Amino acid sequence: MSDPTAPVATPADAPARQDFIRQIVRDDLAGGRHRAIKTRFPPEPNGYLHIGHAKAICLDFGIAREFGGVCNLRLDDTNPAKEDPEYVAAIQEDVRWLGFEWNELRHASDYFEVFYLAAEKLIRQGDAFVCDLSAEQVREYRGTLTEPGRPSPFRDRSVEENLDLFRRMRAGEFADGSHTLRAKIDMASGNINLRDPALYRVKKVPHQNTGDAWPIYPMYDFAHSLSDAIEGITHSLCTLEFEDHRPLYDWCVDKVDLAHSPELLEPLTSKGLPFEASKPRQIEFSRANLNYTVMSKRKLMALVQAGLVDGWNDPRMPTLQGIRRRGYTPASLRLFAERLGVSKQNSLIDFSVLEGCLREDLDAVAPRRMAVVEPLKLVITNLPDDHSESLTFPNHPKDEHQGTREVPFSNQLWIERDDFAEVPPKGFKRLVPGGEVRLRGAGIVRCDEVVKDDAGNIVELRGTLDPESRPGMEGANRKIKGTIHWVSARDAITAEVRLYDRLFSVPDPDRGEDEGKTYQDYLNPDSRRTVTARLEPSLREARPEASYQFERLGYFVADRHDHAPGTPVFNRSVTLRDTWASKT
Repeated sequence: MSDPTAPVATPADAPARQDFIRQIVRDDLAGGRHRAIKTRFPPEPNGYLHIGHAKAICLDFGIAREFGGVCNLRLDDTNPAKEDPEYVAAIQEDVRWLGFEWNELRHASDYFEVFYLAAEKLIRQGDAFVCDLSAEQVREYRGTLTEPGRPSPFRDRSVEENLDLFRRMRAGEFADGSHTLRAKIDMASGNINLRDPALYRVKKVPHQNTGDAWPIYPMYDFAHSLSDAIEGITHSLCTLEFEDHRPLYDWCVDKVDLAHSPELLEPLTSKGLPFEASKPRQIEFSRANLNYTVMSKRKLMALVQAGLVDGWNDPRMPTLQGIRRRGYTPASLRLFAERLGVSKQNSLIDFSVLEGCLREDLDAVAPRRMAVVEPLKLVITNLPDDHSESLTFPNHPKDEHQGTREVPFSNQLWIERDDFAEVPPKGFKRLVPGGEVRLRGAGIVRCDEVVKDDAGNIVELRGTLDPESRPGMEGANRKIKGTIHWVSARDAITAEVRLYDRLFSVPDPDRGEDEGKTYQDYLNPDSRRTVTARLEPSLREARPEASYQFERLGYFVADRHDHAPGTPVFNRSVTLRDTWASKT
């Protein structure tokens, strides 16, 4: 099987993708606005990446690749109280797993000295002031969507006083929350983001990269816009919730004007970093919102902390670590991002679209194997107890290059329990008392006897194999309605199989907020079921993260963490068909 972590290449003859962002980039190149394209993927390391981030990664890195440019990976680490090196490591792993490699790894914290100098410049220009209002008072002064805000009583402090106070903030003289540095823009603006937003706050929290060096930290909007400018980002691609922040983004970039202020970048250039500053352009696109899940980091973290899932990498979680463990492939997620496209219209994507992308990818590459997840013994009475033979099966019916494998066959088999019905429902085409069914690749068998225990439970079936119906014989052409899979009981390996399903039982887990319910009230009680399965012995060689189609059952993956020789563990990635379509 191919290496899932290998970077993906875009075929030279692939058709050019068309969307409004790519058209902007084409126009900018054609018009001479840029000679080279530079993008960035800028996650905050305050949680694990999820499916929505996969779309952003594919777009940020994809745009750069398609237009011969580069893409940085930048950790926007300006809130150390919520950040952790664990998240940083996972983010880097996820980006590489999806098949992308960054031009440079940067951190917003690399630029703290630049941000500080930029803030002092804003103060000297009269564009920023130190405010003593509490967070609650700031909210009171801000106004509403229909009423303008009121200026802070500290808005007209002199430049000298503001510089003195800001430097004392930097020196650690003030308590957390007691002072902020605010932009001086327009308290009557219809865009609340422009009503003198905070640029810096006092926060005496150690930082994972800078330690105790800074008792103040820049706010996200300030740091994000200036980081893009520092790195010479040409197109800053953001999701739609940042559209209202774009005027503030542009204000910060224009007022600081790093492209024409080399003195502000001296902390970087003195260390040998190139002067790359320019004016970036922010462009917004719609998020990837999926039904039957939540993708708020806060809500996902609550599930983890409450023990409702088994951590961030639980295969039911929409995190990239989780769905990777579930068996989703980089190719399936890239296909998903491509199918979603790029637009300005937010929409809710049906989970079946994501599942369909995985089926499409695995159908082409996943080897086929036989496995029984709910075993029922079938004894073939007209074969001797010591009967043993080897049957040849293709590893993939559509790809002869995958070769063949030998599967043992004996007189005692495991079949799926639901492939037999003592009282069959209408339309049932599998095994029934006195009925016949085709055993995959082995012949036609008839059920002659049903064995039950003292409680009346079916524990064994007994039947006969038509000796004239073996593969290649004329009798094999006899028309039989049903075909079932099987595993030789004598040769099967026992495995733990986890049958995963959607984490939530309703399309919109947040729908009950008006009724006093939370998304946690709609957790699917059947999102995971663990069974002891019987597998054909070739699966003994399966490696962690190897995907297979268990014939007639679905696609399964050897668990990334728990699967090991002698203790196989497989996760169901997706069923062969959309089993939820009939439920809605």
